Amino acid sequence: MAASTLGSASGPLHLGLYGLCRRRPSPGLWACARRLPVPAGSRRSVVAASGPGASGTDCYCMELLRKRDYEGYLCSLLLPAESRSSAFALRAFNVELAQVKDMVSEKTIGLMRMQFWKKTVDDIYSDNPPHQPVAIELWKAVKRHNLTKRWLMKIIDEREKNLDDKVYRNIQELENYAENTQSSLLYLTLEILGIKDLHADHAASHIGKAQGIVTCLRATPYHGTRRRVFLPMDICMLHGVSQEDFLRKNQDKNVRDVIYDIASQAHLHLKHARSFCKSVPVKAFPAFLQTVVLEDYLKKIQQVDFDIFHPSLQQKNPLLPLSLYIQSWRKRY
Repeated sequence: MAASTLGSASGPLHLGLYGLCRRRPSPGLWACARRLPVPAGSRRSVVAASGPGASGTDCYCMELLRKRDYEGYLCSLLLPAESRSSAFALRAFNVELAQVKDMVSEKTIGLMRMQFWKKTVDDIYSDNPPHQPVAIELWKAVKRHNLTKRWLMKIIDEREKNLDDKVYRNIQELENYAENTQSSLLYLTLEILGIKDLHADHAASHIGKAQGIVTCLRATPYHGTRRRVFLPMDICMLHGVSQEDFLRKNQDKNVRDVIYDIASQAHLHLKHARSFCKSVPVKAFPAFLQTVVLEDYLKKIQQVDFDIFHPSLQQKNPLLPLSLYIQSWRKRY
């Protein structure tokens, strides 16, 4: 299994969009980290999170997100000001987990990293976060918004299972992966916005599943370069398509039919999510701005007749930041 929110599953998928706000470039990640306070006598300290210079942790999370999940970065910028830093922390946490698979050469090392984050979450809820920028900011977010620990642990557990590189046997397995990662992230974002609503949760579940499916599609060309295919096996078999067809970048109709079926499932989840829009509190809409990104990709892949390898699908959309802003202003998702 290999799909991730930000394309860590799709490799360093830098979804660079032109800046929503004009500002000076942020300092590098390590430059931010160097400004962190060093606790006297110990490498672990809660006090360090609120001491002089602690803003460096916030800078670190923003820079990590800007470099590794630019779409998520832009969506977070459009959240209410009082929720923004917590959203950056949450998404930076997701980035840290998502990039483990691409950064380690052995599964054992990846498991050690996941164990570190499990212990970190336990320590955060014991008011004893490690002296690590993302952990400190996540601790602040947990304290500020009383975030549910279960959703954080679900994300870690699912990412840990994903280290095995198992193929999705069917679309339901892909949706379960997306539910436990992308949807959990959205449930936590709703908590940051102070939303507790059943309809909002239902919408978040469908949007998270759509996100996971689209990410799997977007990752396919990258996975092919590593001789991996993670598209659901049941749909491939239905159309008589083998993994080798994708590795050879076959563009026959049956290959496009596989992509059509998978993309249609993502579209269906978006449609279901939007069916709740009249019941979902307006305050929850900013959490769902990622629908703009998903719809943009699904429209583009339709325009190229579901050719998953078409070069245009790898190109940045310079109008996407504007589309996000307009959707936010219209209070829609």
